[in-house]
Amino acid sequence: MSFPKIDETHDAALKSWVPGADGHTDFPIQNLPYGIFSPSGGAPRAGVAIGNHILDLHQAGAAGLLPCDVVPATRQPTLNALFSLPAASRLALRRTLSRLLSEERMRALVEPMLFPADMCLLHLPAAIGDYTDFYVGIHHATNIGKLFRPDNPLLPNYKYVPIGYHGRASSIRPSGMPVVRPRGQRKLPDADVPVVGPSTRLDYELELGIWIGTGNMLGAPIDIADATDHIAGFCLLNDWSARDFQAWEYVPLGPFLAKNFHSTISPWVITSEALAPYRLPQPGRPDGDPQPLPYLLDTADQAGGAFAVTLKVFLSSAKMREAGLAPHQLSHGQATSMYWTAQQIVTHHASNGCNLNPGDLLGTGTLSSPDPEGFGSLMELTQGGRNAITLPSGEERLFLEDGDEVILRASAVAEGHVAIGFGDCVARIVPAR
Repeated sequence: MSFPKIDETHDAALKSWVPGADGHTDFPIQNLPYGIFSPSGGAPRAGVAIGNHILDLHQAGAAGLLPCDVVPATRQPTLNALFSLPAASRLALRRTLSRLLSEERMRALVEPMLFPADMCLLHLPAAIGDYTDFYVGIHHATNIGKLFRPDNPLLPNYKYVPIGYHGRASSIRPSGMPVVRPRGQRKLPDADVPVVGPSTRLDYELELGIWIGTGNMLGAPIDIADATDHIAGFCLLNDWSARDFQAWEYVPLGPFLAKNFHSTISPWVITSEALAPYRLPQPGRPDGDPQPLPYLLDTADQAGGAFAVTLKVFLSSAKMREAGLAPHQLSHGQATSMYWTAQQIVTHHASNGCNLNPGDLLGTGTLSSPDPEGFGSLMELTQGGRNAITLPSGEERLFLEDGDEVILRASAVAEGHVAIGFGDCVARIVPAR
């Protein structure tokens, strides 16, 4: 396996002529994530975030500033064609953009192609053909398992196979769109029959999303040594969950209406190339845990398949916003809580011959740290709805109320390198219809 290399685009000393880019929390020149945006009154087109601005890739390509082989992909209203390009072409595009946005001599030519980000509308980055959600956050899986099976929280297959389920691509929405409280069936433990109504145990789930780049043919598995070539980038993912529906419906076929009503993703694709400096060894498995089966085991993946990414969740209630209170941090944890790497997820998904396509989205599952400060859902933080969380406004929460806004944030940090962020993943709960 060969991961993207650290090169001149990651240089901590590199500066941009774009005002506000240097020192930007999320989008300094060392990041350069891709997205789909609309300027005021304009049609959706591909762009790259730089500080508080967005560079129009369509204009840059039309002006002859980008590599010829990537120009057709920049003319599309989604990133699917860009994702499908070979890794070498995506790297060449990154290097070109880095020069355009750092070299002062390019400023007069490129500056007219910049748009203020706060004046633009952000869309889904790709047309998502398929969405699969995994369950690789071992601490979350253990915590949830303890609530239902205190003596046996992890089922026997968990440490042998990356568990996942096929989700609903049609209800994935970009950050900023409201979440309508879902209606459905729920049954209380002491009730004889279920009832139908709005969910009373609405929850968030903190996840990373993995964007598929080049795909594979039906019937042709992806070798673990080649898996990184099939990953275009990453985003934040909030897999909203109706826990009351979930408890009633998940046996025998697993998640259904409890999960498919809405999923929120951050709109910027943090590329595999941008994350090169922030790779870490995959944490060693505890004594007694089995080694991955041969098709999931690669020395290079174990040496650099994890990421130094810090994840945070914040909550802001309507009452807090009215009082001018800042969002309250609920958790703070690390992406190294993944029991399986992104490459193992991709390899396993295609191991039976399943064909992945450019723009497919894979979720990691909820990422929780071992301690409560890093729990990635209210289900864990409140111990299944038994222990309320107190907000700065004095309000208490077991699960989400109408008007609550959940904010996911992430940053990649490594010594000697500039920190880069993922951009916010935000959505507000509105009443059921």
